Amino acid sequence: MPLYLTQLTYTAEAWNALVRNPQDRFEAVRPAIEKLGGKIVSGYFAFGDYDVIVIAEMPNNVSAAAFAMAIAAGGACKSYKTTPLMTTAEAIEALNKAAQSPYRPAARTVAAG
Repeated sequence: MPLYLTQLTYTAEAWNALVRNPQDRFEAVRPAIEKLGGKIVSGYFAFGDYDVIVIAEMPNNVSAAAFAMAIAAGGACKSYKTTPLMTTAEAIEALNKAAQSPYRPAARTVAAG
């Protein structure tokens, strides 16, 4: 099943609610992910650009997008980013396909001097 990296940043209001009522948000969102056919592989709180990092298996891009839309619609996050992940084997397969692609970049011209 495809893996997705989700990174999100809470709003000040969401942090305020969590400080007043600490809770395991991974367990809170687990049913929503599972209802879409997915599963949380791992989750972390972080500091820096993003407050929460989740790696989840989802059946497809539509399910991953549906979860992203549900999170965005909830209003507790000020930013949200989902990145599809590939295994090394998938990346090598993509590299092999890229090598067979007829695409060629435009020729670079050198200005006469």
